[in-house]
Amino acid sequence: MRTGAPAGRKTIALIVASCGLTLLLAYFNKARCAGAPFDGYGRSLIFDKIKDSRFCYSDIQYLWLGRDINNHVFPYIDGGITSGGALTGGTVEYPVLSGALMWLGATGAHNDAQFLLNSALLLAPFALLTAWMLGRLAGRAALLWSIGSPLVLYAFHNWELPVVLTSVGAIFLMTFERIPLRRRAIGAAILLALGFCLKLYPGAFVIPLLLYVATGGVGGRELPEKLKGRFDIRGAIAVAGAASATVIAVNLPFVLAGFDGWRASFTFQQKREADITTNSIWYWGLRPMFADDAGSDEAYNHAVAIASPLLVFGAFALAVWLGWRRFQSVGTYPWVAVSGAMLCGFMLFHKVHSPQYTLWLLPFLVLFAVPWTSVLAYLVADAAIGIGVFLYFHSLATNGAVDLMENIVQFGVWGQAILLVFFFFAFLRVRTRGAPRSVEGESAAPQGDLVASAH
Repeated sequence: MRTGAPAGRKTIALIVASCGLTLLLAYFNKARCAGAPFDGYGRSLIFDKIKDSRFCYSDIQYLWLGRDINNHVFPYIDGGITSGGALTGGTVEYPVLSGALMWLGATGAHNDAQFLLNSALLLAPFALLTAWMLGRLAGRAALLWSIGSPLVLYAFHNWELPVVLTSVGAIFLMTFERIPLRRRAIGAAILLALGFCLKLYPGAFVIPLLLYVATGGVGGRELPEKLKGRFDIRGAIAVAGAASATVIAVNLPFVLAGFDGWRASFTFQQKREADITTNSIWYWGLRPMFADDAGSDEAYNHAVAIASPLLVFGAFALAVWLGWRRFQSVGTYPWVAVSGAMLCGFMLFHKVHSPQYTLWLLPFLVLFAVPWTSVLAYLVADAAIGIGVFLYFHSLATNGAVDLMENIVQFGVWGQAILLVFFFFAFLRVRTRGAPRSVEGESAAPQGDLVASAH
């Protein structure tokens, strides 16, 4: 463990205040691309001129146009997708809660600068609450979230902060051992399901959570007294049921009001190609193996469409299995560690690796005591993508130092890939940062147990 006592009020206050200052810096970084004069649609004229060269691009500002956000159309209800994969009407490419947040951020906005500001004000509380919870869980290590470069680069790049809150909130809720295991696990499952309705990935964490419940929590101590058998199957079913019911309850109104628009968001992601904009190992690793002739793009994208999901689900299965082996060894299923490993597998093998995904991973780097050198190396590789890819696009447009910028981007892509493999296995074997109260093991248990200071 990095520390042996819960963080004090002053430390928590420092973590949250630092996060607030970083959010200000993050906003002003993106706001460099926004402001008068505007065109007739409310687009900042400066946006297209400097978004790459000054790496102040954000999806928030970009999507002011093209998804009927500027027209204040409520998402999914009126829309669909063309045969070519272009979204129409008010449909956006994200799950329904993210679309609702986008619509809410546009309320009262008449141009992309106002939309960016409104969205930043809407998203900032999610980052601050995440900082508070991480401070309670991991002490000063939470400063990695509050003052790290990813928050500057990506806090207002897309709508990631709410989904990060759901996954951290689920972990935080599970630390309250005075609440019965089934009850707090159902609450955590609901949070993860809300995360699924924001950006999908937290939904995968329900699998290790229900295994944690089925095995009775820490050392099996919370198995029901009248349980017949070794595992709490009813508890696991309750967790899965709560998650499923939440997803249905959130999505059903959109399905009924506009099925085509709702379905289009999933179809868009299915049809999206792993091209130069995706920063993935598929584009930089697999694409060069296909000849540049007629049909090569189709063959390449077909190969990715098959290999990517197979490897993602394979990584999920490996993480769950390794977690089960650990349970057999120490008596506690390490659901948070398995969740972190699953996320690494998703980020590595998914056909799209947007720079802001680093925000998803950051809480796990805070919670688990992986070497700080590896964390720093990951942040360097992340900056090579998060900044380098926009400079690369600028170089392509202006015939600048294309080779140099391409090398920087590739350094980031492959550097992150190597470290994601390292973190995948490291999460399952290292101890956590924080105080000696545990969600996944005794305070003196072997490595791999999540310790919490939320009490």
